[in-house]
Amino acid sequence: MSNPLRSMTGFARARRPLGEKELIVSIKTVNHRGLDVHVHAPASADLFENAIRSAVKAKLTRGHADVRINLPDFARNGDSTSVNHELLEEYVAAFREAAARHCLESQPDLNAALRLPGMFGDSGSGEPPPETEARLLDALADALTELNAFRTREGGEIAREMQIHNAQVAAAADAIEKIRGTAVSTFQARLSERLAELLKGVQIEPQRLAQEAAILVDRSDVGEELARLRIHSGQLGQLLDSGGEVGKKLDFLLQEMNREANTILSKTSGIGEIGLKITDLALGAKAAIEKIREQSLNLE
Repeated sequence: MSNPLRSMTGFARARRPLGEKELIVSIKTVNHRGLDVHVHAPASADLFENAIRSAVKAKLTRGHADVRINLPDFARNGDSTSVNHELLEEYVAAFREAAARHCLESQPDLNAALRLPGMFGDSGSGEPPPETEARLLDALADALTELNAFRTREGGEIAREMQIHNAQVAAAADAIEKIRGTAVSTFQARLSERLAELLKGVQIEPQRLAQEAAILVDRSDVGEELARLRIHSGQLGQLLDSGGEVGKKLDFLLQEMNREANTILSKTSGIGEIGLKITDLALGAKAAIEKIREQSLNLE
């Protein structure tokens, strides 16, 4: 069974206790042609990045995903502002050794020392506890489940709107087909009137008139375009009903539907009142196709 239709936009957050503190995992997704995963995490989570990416790729197929990992600071005694005395002693020793070697009269600058990277928090006491990876991945799994539930709800709403517009395309094709059926008689009457004016009462052979009308109808016939437009519209409806990853397939179908609508417009321009009616219907179909296209950009 295929996955449900999903939007590419969403947000979710999950928390897990870690020691006496808490870790937080949040995921935000937006539109993207492929799957683009960005992980924002402290250096202490570097060891877990591959596992994080694998978990995300197992649940998402398209979209730009920002994954943010907030881990507590496990500094000595739980105090993230404690001075790293080992590093400070190394700094002071190095400073005095350099001053003695170069015969300089100077004292270490404590303010400068405290600005050194790693000076706050003991370098050996900031490692997260052993259960961190399991807790993190568990929180990530919950966040991904919540995210996909959100994306599924939004995807269903988008699909319903797209089906409404797709029904408008099908209705326009049906209306054009009905008008097309009256084209021959209309063109015959139109030719007869024009030729009567030009020839001023000279009789016209009905067979010749029918031939000319048939040629004009053939040049302006949109039967094949209507047939393809209906087929594509039906395929689009089935695709939306089937669910799963449909974004790229929709791109192709909508391009084809738009091409057929454009051809109908080009064939029926300048053929009088019938052409104007068909043009109006075809423009309505194009507007509906464009609305479907805009909404499809947000589907996975």
